[in-house]
Amino acid sequence: MQRFYYKQNRLKQLRAFCYTARSGSMSRTAEQMFLSQPSISLLIQALEKDLESHLFDRQGPKIQLTNEGKILLDLALPLVEGLEDLPAAFHDRCHNTVTGSLNIAAGESTTLYLLPEIVDRFTRQYPHIQVKLHNVPGREGLTMVRNGDVDLAVGPMTEIPDEIWYSPLVSYEPVLITPRGHPLAAQEKVSLQDIEPYGLILPPHSMSTRNYIDVVFQQHKFNYTVSMEAGGWEVIKRYVALGVGISIVTSICLTGKEKLARIPLTEYFPKRSYGLVLRRGKFISPATRKFIELLDADALNHFHQGTFPGDEQSNRYV
Repeated sequence: MQRFYYKQNRLKQLRAFCYTARSGSMSRTAEQMFLSQPSISLLIQALEKDLESHLFDRQGPKIQLTNEGKILLDLALPLVEGLEDLPAAFHDRCHNTVTGSLNIAAGESTTLYLLPEIVDRFTRQYPHIQVKLHNVPGREGLTMVRNGDVDLAVGPMTEIPDEIWYSPLVSYEPVLITPRGHPLAAQEKVSLQDIEPYGLILPPHSMSTRNYIDVVFQQHKFNYTVSMEAGGWEVIKRYVALGVGISIVTSICLTGKEKLARIPLTEYFPKRSYGLVLRRGKFISPATRKFIELLDADALNHFHQGTFPGDEQSNRYV
């Protein structure tokens, strides 16, 4: 009888372990599971005893996974996520109607320029799925994917961590934007040396675009001057049009209706791809599955095989 009860408790132990591993905090896990912190600690200790393994290194308030803990997380997290999504999956199979929620992390440019048409199509096709958009910077979105706080992220990726799977969907080119009538506007081709005398309106250093610009100018041994720092492409475009300065942006933010001149800079800056970002080994809920299928029918096969689609998929949504 005691052994049967112990096995019944296994799911609670695994949930306590997975939540703590993702958040790095037993107190946060206690809030999620509506239990006390000592109860969470006891659940994890019982799991460690049963598996005869040390799952966490505890150093004061900080806890980190051991190698055994990392192995267990890879095995247990898809199971825990799958059980949590069981009601939605069950409803889908029984009634052929996808329900539940879909949490997407995306940066400002993705949220403003890439996702609106896609999300509109998705919500019309699946009206019983509640879509939640989390407008966060790329690094924060990646952390949310890692921690399981969102189902997926959509955005650009340059370096792909081992635990992350990425499927490119579309690529955009970097361009110089100037007011109409600017001395550079008449040129079909512009060099970094041509840009150097003029003040740039740029996003803050927390934005990846700013880091790109820093690296490229340093590599070519040119300097640039910042006439204004502003967050958000719409703000930057507005002030460039007013003549406050010029800027280097990704063409995702340009509709063609702006009163701006645009000159390609692909000679210096690589094209930037935007795509699906998921955690490897993650359980794919029915709502997430439908969203991925809407964007790329082959992406799920690549995800389950652990492969990365090639760049031939790019420009699909341009």
